Amino acid sequence: MSHFNPRIAALLSVLSVSSAAIAMGGKPKVDEEAVLARIQPVAQVQLAGAAGSAAGGRSGEDLFQSACNACHGTGALNAPKVGDKGAWAPRLAKGLDGLLKSATNGLNAMPPKGGAADATDKELASAIVYMVNKSGGNLKEPQ
Repeated sequence: MSHFNPRIAALLSVLSVSSAAIAMGGKPKVDEEAVLARIQPVAQVQLAGAAGSAAGGRSGEDLFQSACNACHGTGALNAPKVGDKGAWAPRLAKGLDGLLKSATNGLNAMPPKGGAADATDKELASAIVYMVNKSGGNLKEPQ
């Protein structure tokens, strides 16, 4: 009595199909466009700013909220916290030009432009005025 082994039968079937493919000219033809369509990402991400927040058009408060608040809103990394008059007092002596220079170049742990690389000088100045005036200063918004 012979025993039927399903594994051997499956292997013989695969070998038979493979032999037929080789005999007919080698590898089966691949539809590259179909392959690319199958491996496309499920979703695509596009970054876009909120309306009215394009570089050059942000208010001081907008820039503060999007870039400065992480440190100046919390005091992280020893940044002077907005509203802390004592922390801002010595900085006020620099005036807007001095503060703008520090913000533009970066200072201590603060990166250049406070990490808002696309910020214009006017936006940076407006953000500084916003923070200083919330901290006991009295600077005028740049024109």
